[in-house]
Amino acid sequence: MDERMIRQMPKLGFGLMRLPRADEEKDIIDLEQTKRMVDAFMSAGLKYFDSAYVYNGSEEAARKALTERYPRDSFYITSKLNVNASYIHNEAEAKAEFDESLRREGVDYFDFYLLHALGSGNIQKFEDWHLWEFIRKKKAEGKIRHYGFSFHDTPELLDELLTKHPDVEFVQLQVNYADWENPRVQSRGCYETAVRHHKPVIVMEPVKGGTLASPPKAAREQMKAADPEASYASWAIRFAASLPGVMVVLSGMSDEEQTADNISYMKDFQPLSEKEQEVIRSVQKILAEIDQIPCTACRYCVAGCPKKINIPGIFSAMNLQMVYDNHTSAVRNYAFSTGEGHGKASDCIHCGQCARQCPQHIQIPEWMDKIAAILE
Repeated sequence: MDERMIRQMPKLGFGLMRLPRADEEKDIIDLEQTKRMVDAFMSAGLKYFDSAYVYNGSEEAARKALTERYPRDSFYITSKLNVNASYIHNEAEAKAEFDESLRREGVDYFDFYLLHALGSGNIQKFEDWHLWEFIRKKKAEGKIRHYGFSFHDTPELLDELLTKHPDVEFVQLQVNYADWENPRVQSRGCYETAVRHHKPVIVMEPVKGGTLASPPKAAREQMKAADPEASYASWAIRFAASLPGVMVVLSGMSDEEQTADNISYMKDFQPLSEKEQEVIRSVQKILAEIDQIPCTACRYCVAGCPKKINIPGIFSAMNLQMVYDNHTSAVRNYAFSTGEGHGKASDCIHCGQCARQCPQHIQIPEWMDKIAAILE
């Protein structure tokens, strides 16, 4: 990838996953508000837009709000190829996503294109379905300018993938100050692995799904004392954007207010000062000291569960409740973790095999009872 483009890339990217809805129940995007958000973003000199085949309505919204209204060379547009969706069953269906995304977006090529959400559970599909070769072919045809992948797994697996596919031009990672040392997410480890391989990093979830827009009270007090005018989200986004090797930070903007706030501090981005870094370190310490379930997501507990309960996923949802008092996000993550054939916390029969396997000595059956009462 052109080093000059990396240096000149505006640091804020517009994530199209959480666009405003005109009708939440029917999941209809508010196109007129989206157009105003795109206009404000473009007027600020920002130009990177992130969509995906599986972000419901995002690609069509990009066409109507962006690609039909602005010159093609005035913006960067991305999309992603997903193998996890329940309606993608084979190689042909996966590859068909590419042309369908081009059609939905109304463009002839993608500036950036990603293999979507790689992890230990799906990497074999990308190999078996020849998807690495497929996107290299699309780049050779001029339909992709730059290609990479988004990733949700361990630094060790990321190192393996980047070693096996050295021509990958960038990596998209979940990076935020709350997950920096989180043993489940391993933000720091994955970031450092990408940097060691000299791959530019695109940051997703810098505000941890909106959670860091409303951190715990003690953290809010630290931030307000340091800068009474700064939004809590600004601390999170600027933390990620200040890391060396980060090319762009994606913010999934849901309304005009969020867009205006993001633009206010990212239009002329300034990295965090040392004093501001100290505030972040203080907030990280506050988060680490809040009582939470000490699960490291080793998954030793999962294999023998007779009810197929996704114990680490359920614990992660409960920690959102305990650490951030964010009941909405906790319930949403709980629903995700108990879908697709997984049992609920209330399905636990207290056989105890999970607790016997847990290196952290967590009393898992007892927690299942507590979580069922709160999140079901």
